[in-house]
Amino acid sequence: MFHSDARTPLTRRRFLQWSQTAMAALGALPFLGSSSEAFAETTTKGAGVDYYAKLNVKKIVNAKGTFTYLTAAVMPPQVQRAVAEAALHPVHLKELQTNAGEYIARKLRCEGALVSCGASSALTLATAACVQDANQCTPMDIPQKIGSSEFPKNEVIVQKAHRYEYDHAMTLCGIKIIEVVSLDDYKRAFTPNTVMTNFFNAAPGGEISREDWLAVAHQHNVPCHIDAAADMPPIENLWKYTGMGFDLVCFSGGKGIRGPQNAGLLLGKKKLIDIAALNNNPNQCVGRGMKVAKEQIVGMVAAVDWVLEQTDDAMEKEFMRREDVVWHMVKDIPTIKSTRVTEPIANHVPILMLTYVPAVVGITPREVMAKLEAQNPSVVLASGDENTLGVSTWMLQPGEEVIVGRELRKVLKSAKA
Repeated sequence: MFHSDARTPLTRRRFLQWSQTAMAALGALPFLGSSSEAFAETTTKGAGVDYYAKLNVKKIVNAKGTFTYLTAAVMPPQVQRAVAEAALHPVHLKELQTNAGEYIARKLRCEGALVSCGASSALTLATAACVQDANQCTPMDIPQKIGSSEFPKNEVIVQKAHRYEYDHAMTLCGIKIIEVVSLDDYKRAFTPNTVMTNFFNAAPGGEISREDWLAVAHQHNVPCHIDAAADMPPIENLWKYTGMGFDLVCFSGGKGIRGPQNAGLLLGKKKLIDIAALNNNPNQCVGRGMKVAKEQIVGMVAAVDWVLEQTDDAMEKEFMRREDVVWHMVKDIPTIKSTRVTEPIANHVPILMLTYVPAVVGITPREVMAKLEAQNPSVVLASGDENTLGVSTWMLQPGEEVIVGRELRKVLKSAKA
């Protein structure tokens, strides 16, 4: 191990010797092949200061999911190593962005790809690309000149049921949203000022299907973006929607793909991806503040490599194995029963649902969740209503399913006492 003090100055030779030793040690780490090992956490032994402890921040046992406020996914070891190594060397940012995009596009079977600062940033860059392409303006004209007599094209069509908080990511580009409900509404909504349509893939409502939405947009030669931020797994979704013909697709990098939390992917037609890149940092543009660092870009490349080494069956098997561990630790609680549910699109993973009679057990599910969250480390469950608790295991680190089962059993058992 490298040590330094006032009597042993860090010379260039000693630094290079230490760097070579460190890189050799990283390269000697074992390949992670099994479904459980693929999610293994790197060791923190000798890692230095625990800054969470130093800052008095509680760590979380995440039995809820890939929520941003819970800091999303923990990167797999090979992604962590890629990020750490990227931090050691400066590079030309645009060269890295270009080469990483080309690599990801080949891997995910699309024309073009861009690493963004999260899925929301990808939506902004997608909108900027469509605005610039329609108006033949420059990135510096967005947003202040969009909608003016000089650059009047600024309409994005969205189903009313697909309106969401992320509309802000589009309105940053100076656009206005045109709401539609029925397919006939949609067909009538196109004007010479339409620049894009946006489809929220996981929306629970809406009368217009993906296929019809896409077909009508293309009849009017208008690019169609689909927001699939949290829609992996299944793994095939990473090329399914571009394969259907969507011009642009955004994914969150820090959810099921298991890349850095502040990274995302914009996939689609090369022409539009190239324009989106002009609106991305380090250029002076609407995306300038959505900085994508070298570590994020390399981390996303490594995460794409990692996820393509997995299979849906193996991942689901591991998630259910963890759920079985939790269930076997609580199944003797009076009146408790278990089922599994899987969301149809976003966060498409099995969730263990534990139903019981609160009057018999002596505590409600919401009270259970509050007690578990108050602990240190905090245990956060997926859901809790009048008589049911939800446990999602896909974001747990190896062995944490035992912690969840143990702490859940402790709270349920101690309620009557």
